[in-house]
Amino acid sequence: MTDLRGKALVVEDDASSRGIFERRLRALGMEVVTAGDGEEGLALARREAPAIILADIKMPRMDGLEMLKALRREGIETTVIVITAFGTIESAVEAMKAGAYDFITKPFDPKHLELVVDKALERGRLLDANRLFRDEQEARLPPLVGDAPAIRTALETARRAAAAHSTVLLLGESGTGKEVFSRLIHQWSPRRDRPLVVVNCVALSEQLLESELFGHERGAFTGAHQTKKGKFELADGGTVFLDEVGDLRPGLQTKLLRVLQEREFERVGGTKVLKADVRIVAATNKDLTRATKEGTFREDLFYRLNVISITLPPLRERMEDLPALADAFRRKFATDIKKDVDGIEPEALRLLRGYHWPGNVRELANVVERAVVLCPGRRIGPEDILLPMAAEDDAETPASPPAPGGFHDQVREFRRRLIQDTLRKTGGNQTKAAELLGLSRPYLVRLMNQLDARGPDRPGVQPSADPPAKGETP
Repeated sequence: MTDLRGKALVVEDDASSRGIFERRLRALGMEVVTAGDGEEGLALARREAPAIILADIKMPRMDGLEMLKALRREGIETTVIVITAFGTIESAVEAMKAGAYDFITKPFDPKHLELVVDKALERGRLLDANRLFRDEQEARLPPLVGDAPAIRTALETARRAAAAHSTVLLLGESGTGKEVFSRLIHQWSPRRDRPLVVVNCVALSEQLLESELFGHERGAFTGAHQTKKGKFELADGGTVFLDEVGDLRPGLQTKLLRVLQEREFERVGGTKVLKADVRIVAATNKDLTRATKEGTFREDLFYRLNVISITLPPLRERMEDLPALADAFRRKFATDIKKDVDGIEPEALRLLRGYHWPGNVRELANVVERAVVLCPGRRIGPEDILLPMAAEDDAETPASPPAPGGFHDQVREFRRRLIQDTLRKTGGNQTKAAELLGLSRPYLVRLMNQLDARGPDRPGVQPSADPPAKGETP
């Protein structure tokens, strides 16, 4: 079991000094591995992934400076403290220029060693946190806005759950805000000062996902040139958010069950048991009860995940929140691109309200972002709102006429006006209009006929369901 303070690698050719450093570091609560020269130290650094390295400057075969440069060439960012005698301070300065964190002179003061080691470990934690923060910023998360009863209930449950360490399972359609809830649970929890690590369970192959979760040892598979910590190690003391957990393959389900039951795991290709002090929040849009009955998801894992479950409603069931959500996105994206867009026209909001939002809050964010980027004025108008067309097959068999003013009637009218506006912008050129709308020209013509949408008259142009013949003016 790895100590929570981490592992230290001491690289020192003098056996007596090496033993002294080893005893002092163990007294500070660290696990210690040792090497007698730089080459051996480099091999151990690759294999053991230590939290810090203490390396003597002067050693045979490969000295501490050469080892440090080799580490950096290989992309190993472990914090290095160099050990030097009083007469070789210049070498220590050179090592710090090459990337060493600090240096210690021999003979050393135990109090000074403890201070330097504490600061080095804190630096390592900050580097890990910064890497995780950069990863997290890749995801553009929607704001949590709304006063619908279902959202208020979900928030209250999340707040109560955050105070405990129990596993939370977030359920709901894609785009309903499950990752936002995971971050709120982490922020409201006693673990808020430790990392929140996000893992998408469908973004990687099974082998890469296993390595991402549990880490791997050097040589565990092709391309594993050095030991790598997994997300469970990086999140020590914090929270791991497993998104789309319902898509985990059976082999990984078994390993995740072990983490939930025993709080332990092994790196890929390793045999040493590591402990994981993490709180797990999982999310899925799948029906796990059905999946357990069908045998695609382990029943015991489901029960371990489903300690506290929170179901997030789709946007179509909380439409009273849509104006506030749309305005929150408008403010966010206008700030991001430093554009003066200060409102949304009522007609534009009417169009947003009339759409069924299969992609939920995430889809609304995309629509508003596009409107903010492309709108020419200071307010988003209906002409700036672009909602997806129906599938091409829908144009072949039009639905029966909807009730006046109903949902389908409003969507039909919006599509008709969008086509007309686009044709006006292109002077009636159907080919250019189709390109702007992201449609094929034959499909655009079918929509024009179906919706009775005509642009400005152009002599000699007749709508046709077929592509234009060679030489024909579109």
